[in-house]
Amino acid sequence: MKVDLTGKVAVVTGGGGILCSVMAKALAAAGAKVAILDLKEDAAKKVAGEINAAGGKAVGIAANVLDVESLKQAEAAVKAEFGACDILINGAGGNNPRGTTSKEFLFKEDLARKVEGVTTFFDLDPAGVGFVFNLNFLGTLLTTQAFCRDMAAAGAGTVINISSMNAFTPLTKIPAYSGAKAAISNFTQWLAVHFSKVGIRVNAIAPGFFLTEQNRTLLTNPDGSLTARGNTILAHTPMGRFGTPDDLTGALLFLVDDTASSFINGVVLPVDGAFSAFSGV
Repeated sequence: MKVDLTGKVAVVTGGGGILCSVMAKALAAAGAKVAILDLKEDAAKKVAGEINAAGGKAVGIAANVLDVESLKQAEAAVKAEFGACDILINGAGGNNPRGTTSKEFLFKEDLARKVEGVTTFFDLDPAGVGFVFNLNFLGTLLTTQAFCRDMAAAGAGTVINISSMNAFTPLTKIPAYSGAKAAISNFTQWLAVHFSKVGIRVNAIAPGFFLTEQNRTLLTNPDGSLTARGNTILAHTPMGRFGTPDDLTGALLFLVDDTASSFINGVVLPVDGAFSAFSGV
């Protein structure tokens, strides 16, 4: 895609991860100066170094999306290095075992006795559920507060949130993550309306199933074969494969380009190989 982001400053949270690092590189290749924010500073600096080595402009910054002071410091560092943010990619997020059940379904026998290592719905840790929700939803809200004030003052800017297939139809076992991503989709629509008078467009990308470090052990066995869950997912993905990180870059560049998508605001775009369109029959 011929997208020119020369002169733009992009901030990518979770930029040290598999998917968001590719997004950051795509933005840099289009001419943007990119700030890679990640809880792991070494991961952020590694991606920034790769962008700089390829001829782009990037900086890696440690940031905790759940810590207002950390975000303030990161925003100040970005502004000192590149200037005010024009494009915000809210990529930080993820799941946690404490917000996950062991089984897809609850059976009466699960109520009769507690089995070590098995987490039922009734065993879910409220703190764990809260952590997952906060990481995804509150982390997006706080980061948007930190980086969008200058956008509003300037009367222009773009925000891309990261939703999920879970927001369309919740997956089994992961109620906290599913609920949090549904909140992201709703927040994307709310924020698009709220920011509409100050020139900021807000959209979201909802990835289908991509192999990352977080889900690799859930979807594949050590020998590379698919787990039962992996097989079920591919059986419900009409295109018959997992996504690759590069599959997201076209949608990303389209949505951040003020020429190509100037009147697109408040949408959640699935990039999922038709998973969300398939009824299973």
